[in-house]
Amino acid sequence: MLEGYMENAQGHQVPLDQVKDIDRARHELVMEKVVKVKAMHELLAKLKAELMADVGAFVSLSAERYGAKMGGNKGNVTLLSFDGKFKISRQVAEHITFDERLQAAKDLIDECLKDWTQGARSEIQALIDQAFQVDKEGRISTTRILGLRRLDITDERWLRAMQAIGDSIQVTGTKSYVRVYERQDSGAYTAIPLDMAAV
Repeated sequence: MLEGYMENAQGHQVPLDQVKDIDRARHELVMEKVVKVKAMHELLAKLKAELMADVGAFVSLSAERYGAKMGGNKGNVTLLSFDGKFKISRQVAEHITFDERLQAAKDLIDECLKDWTQGARSEIQALIDQAFQVDKEGRISTTRILGLRRLDITDERWLRAMQAIGDSIQVTGTKSYVRVYERQDSGAYTAIPLDMAAV
């Protein structure tokens, strides 16, 4: 920014004497608070890294001492304070997508539905079609697709479709979460919020 000028939202340099006092005061307030929020963001990032590292080190130590494997393959683990008032939960969530074999599953399911719904209402077909609908970003709901696999249907085509769904699953990444909970008088645990909207 040039001295004696303020940059506006379009990237233009505006002479200070052309900027209203209220606009300058608003800008100063926003910038002052942004500096504090960015500093807090950095502190939270460091806290998360510390929690993840320390929980991971503790899990390794415990496994080493007792020959135990804590948390399973996904790395989910919960650590409780001795008095049970607090717990730290580390979770690793997988991001799942489906490859082209999902279309084969859809075709097999459509074959089943064509036979099963002859003379039936079209709403039945709509229910299954809903599982394959995409959101605004073009993504299919993994929850709805995987929910089809829980249905107890023994038709051979359905079973092949469910196999195709299983084979089409691709894990494209993981995201780690760590949350700290406090036990309430009722015995239920509630998360200690670090989100400003929840504080």
